[in-house]
Amino acid sequence: MSDTPIPSPKTAEPDGVLILDKPAGITSFDCVAKIRRLYHTKKVGHTGTLDPMATGVLPILLGRAAKAAEYLTAEDKRYTATLRLGMTTDTEDTTGAVLSTCDDIPEEDAVRAAVLSFLGESEQVPPMYSALKVNGQKLCDLARQGITVERKPRPITISAISCKKQDRSCDKHDSRTYTLDVSCSKGTYIRTLCADIGKKLACGGCMASLRRTQSGNFTLAGAYTLDALEAMTDDERLALLCPTERLFADLDNIVLPSFYERLCDNGQEIYLAKLYRGRIPDGFAIGQKLRITGENKGFFALGEVVMKDNSLAVRAVKKFVI
Repeated sequence: MSDTPIPSPKTAEPDGVLILDKPAGITSFDCVAKIRRLYHTKKVGHTGTLDPMATGVLPILLGRAAKAAEYLTAEDKRYTATLRLGMTTDTEDTTGAVLSTCDDIPEEDAVRAAVLSFLGESEQVPPMYSALKVNGQKLCDLARQGITVERKPRPITISAISCKKQDRSCDKHDSRTYTLDVSCSKGTYIRTLCADIGKKLACGGCMASLRRTQSGNFTLAGAYTLDALEAMTDDERLALLCPTERLFADLDNIVLPSFYERLCDNGQEIYLAKLYRGRIPDGFAIGQKLRITGENKGFFALGEVVMKDNSLAVRAVKKFVI
């Protein structure tokens, strides 16, 4: 799918998706605050938080697109990270306090084998320095108080991973610094992955840098920096917004004639047998999410296939009407 932004029609409020190339040194919330100022609106959110040290793709949701945030956390991500072997820290990255060091660094073949062993499905223990909550408290807040609590392992999937030794012949860390390219499921902590690789190699490891190169359908090719946005006019910034519908581009689309469009918009389930005159196409399954497009409204809702009175039907679970 092309990453060229599709201009959204102008509305009273900015509406659509902006792909930000987040800079290092600020939080995702800081980015939202800056976008609110640049677009003169309070209706701004984001999906897929990046740590302050991380850079790269951060989808920013404006106007009605902000309603979609809860449905976008499950998207797969891709990252380029720097793995530093021979050191562990309390945050699992180089911003934290050093806990241990090791000069016995395995050869490149052994490192590559260890990295590749994490390919596929596994379980990962979330780091203490994370925004996850235990009994209503963020783990990072507890960690700053010196408190460590038990965390349950969570299933993750790494669909692709590779590593390359960095060419840093003038650097004393030449033999211990690797670039990782990781495609993974939601909830995967790359900091923890680096720490786990170091643990497997018995020399320790942590993350030295992180750049998100893809989030769902969005890549760096369609991303803009804050500096670039600052230099634009209001009209130029508005022209960068992608339609809200693109957030669900991977879902099948169902088109409703005017009569059914009104019923669905009013909260009624639409029987697929009636919509397709008794011949329901193959592929519909209970729980399946769909884009709902109306003859008059265009895209206006995220739908879900349900069972009603022993028949398959579709209902709107989130409406995006302006």
